[in-house]
Amino acid sequence: MYTDSHAHITCDPLYERIDEVLENMDLVSRCMIMCTTLEEFHRAQKVKDRDPRFKVALGWFPSDAKTITSEDLKALYDLAAAKQIDCLGEIGLDYYWDTSFNDLQKELFIQQIEIANQTHLPISIHMRDSTKDCLEILKKHARTRIIFHCFSGSVETMKECLKMDSLISFAGPLTFKNARHAPDCVLACPIERILTETDSPYLTPVPYRGKQNEPKYVEYVAKKICELKGLNESLLCSQIESNFLSLFQ
Repeated sequence: MYTDSHAHITCDPLYERIDEVLENMDLVSRCMIMCTTLEEFHRAQKVKDRDPRFKVALGWFPSDAKTITSEDLKALYDLAAAKQIDCLGEIGLDYYWDTSFNDLQKELFIQQIEIANQTHLPISIHMRDSTKDCLEILKKHARTRIIFHCFSGSVETMKECLKMDSLISFAGPLTFKNARHAPDCVLACPIERILTETDSPYLTPVPYRGKQNEPKYVEYVAKKICELKGLNESLLCSQIESNFLSLFQ
């Protein structure tokens, strides 16, 4: 059985056909629903209430830093303190599209890390074209378990991340022909620190690249890891599920 540690199944494109998405997940034993709005969170709570396979994460995305208010941060804190969410994320820094408000992104990132520290929740990290700043902030502020979501950095960067007792999550790009660092990172990463994910509805793995992604396709990420590391699939999947559950103990 497969683990999808990061899936946006309550975003509009997938929630429109949520029953089909859930029916397709017969081989997925664990899944974390990632929410970036309160509307997505309330949808996710309904899914979790009817299916014990799910965990729910909520966090304010870095590109929304200009619009997140103190009321939004209080709402996030209140939900975290009430244990209505299982993970705080995805949070982090994204300098790919617009670098004009990097300081606002950093401020929001630190504020959310502090909420996670206060409420003892793991954090799921979005780190795009911002490795130096992101790692500096995490080393200074983070006190809970860390997931590096959809990891795309170098082996050297991954080793720095592993020093923080983190888990490294691999997604569909691992299966792409033009995958750069990901295969080397898989080879260098201990299986006790690996997670699999889809980042649905994005980054659909080969052989379904180009289709809308959903949790059922996490199978192909796991198969690629087994191919690269020469591992038995059942053993790997059992270890990944154990890694995932360790975040919530």
